[in-house]
Amino acid sequence: MESRIQKTLENHKNGYNCCQAVACAYCDLVGMDESDMFRVAEAFGAGMGGMKSTCGAVSGAILLAGLINSDGDTQNPKTKGATYKLSKQIVEQFLEKNTTLICRELKGVDTKKVLRSCDGCIEDAAAIAEQLLFAEQG
Repeated sequence: MESRIQKTLENHKNGYNCCQAVACAYCDLVGMDESDMFRVAEAFGAGMGGMKSTCGAVSGAILLAGLINSDGDTQNPKTKGATYKLSKQIVEQFLEKNTTLICRELKGVDTKKVLRSCDGCIEDAAAIAEQLLFAEQG
C-alpha cells in the first residue's frame, strides 16, 4: 500500500477534524463509505469535542483498528481482546513519540508550550496505523 499520510494532511487542510482526517484516508481499506466514516468520526475531533481528552488523530487510528480487526459478531464476539491489543499498541507508539494522548496537553493550552501540532499528530497516527494495521496490504 502506498502511504496515505499526505492524504490525511490534505483532509485536515480541507476542514476534516483530526479523527476524520486519519479515518477517512483509509475508509476504503476497511470497507466503509467516506461520508459514513466522516459522520462516525466527527465527535472524536478536538480531543473528543473540547480538547480535554484523547487526541482525535489517535482516536481515528483506533477506530480503524476496530473496523479492520473486529469479527462483527454481535452474538458471540471473539476479536475484542485482539482489537484491544492493537489499540494498546497504537497508544503506546503515539506516547513514545509525543509523551501524552491528551489534546489539551499536546496543544499547550495551559502551558503555552505546544508539544505537537495537529498536523504532526495526524502524521504520527497515520504512520502508526499504516505500520500496525495496513502493512500487509503493501
